Amino acid sequence: HKALVQFFAMSDNIWYCTDVHDLMSSLGLEHSNEAWRPFIDSCKISLKAVLLLNGNRYASLPVAYSVHLKEMYETMSLLLEKIRYCEEYNWNICGHLNVTTILMGMQTGYTKYCSFICA
Repeated sequence: HKALVQFFAMSDNIWYCTDVHDLMSSLGLEHSNEAWRPFIDSCKISLKAVLLLNGNRYASLPVAYSVHLKEMYETMSLLLEKIRYCEEYNWNICGHLNVTTILMGMQTGYTKYCSFICA
């Protein structure tokens, strides 16, 4: 744990990885933007992002976590900004449908139909 703490920081109520490439190097993993995908998930008590390797040869690699932020576009945008998603990586993001709709800027909340197409 002490060797990996140097790759993480906390600001704006988010623990996040400051340098994914160096973190993977220290773990003996090869970093390729095409091979890894961030999985973003949230529940009532936390918001988290982990990197998953295509093919599942390795365990997930945590890159961001918060217990104070809600599932909203602004917080997801902040999370992606902290891990420098747009600046460096541009991974293909995967997650639950509610996370995908939030990232696309669609309205959140509970509706009669689970999709705008079903109306």
